[in-house]
Amino acid sequence: MDDLDGILAIKLNAKSEFGARMDNVCDAVSHTILIMFIGLHYGIACGIIGLIAVAAILIRSVARLDPALTKSAGSPTNELIRHTFFALLLADLFSFDPTWTLAIIFLTNTITMFVPYPLPYLIRSMTKSATAILLVNVSLILAWLVPYTAPVIAAGFIFSYLYSLIKVIIDHKKQIP
Repeated sequence: MDDLDGILAIKLNAKSEFGARMDNVCDAVSHTILIMFIGLHYGIACGIIGLIAVAAILIRSVARLDPALTKSAGSPTNELIRHTFFALLLADLFSFDPTWTLAIIFLTNTITMFVPYPLPYLIRSMTKSATAILLVNVSLILAWLVPYTAPVIAAGFIFSYLYSLIKVIIDHKKQIP
């Protein structure tokens, strides 16, 4: 639902540089609290790995405070939150301990936050219209309210993430002589 505030600001002609920066700060605060809470809930090892993800979120957010330096590269912190959400939903649905799944998600997203290239095929990155963004958010709510849809919806988000990452790595290797 984080995307909707930016859309509303644009539609209401209330977009500002201050608002964009404040949105970035608020996202960083809420995402760090959420990741630390979830990480520590699943033990000290997951908490420590969550702390690494939190450091990445904060570094990325501070680097993005200057809009002139901001470029669209790496994975957004919202992607980390979506993957964490899916791990918890699937763990509940299939009755498994999500500790190591969360640790892998935290580490993978920490690395991809700093990839110096855009991840072109993330579902959210490909949605440009308000309607498409609304559909993405409805799919997340559907995964939560109708648990048996969660594996399919999670697969769409996670596979698009992994495909984007693999595509960036392959394209980068092709550029190296």
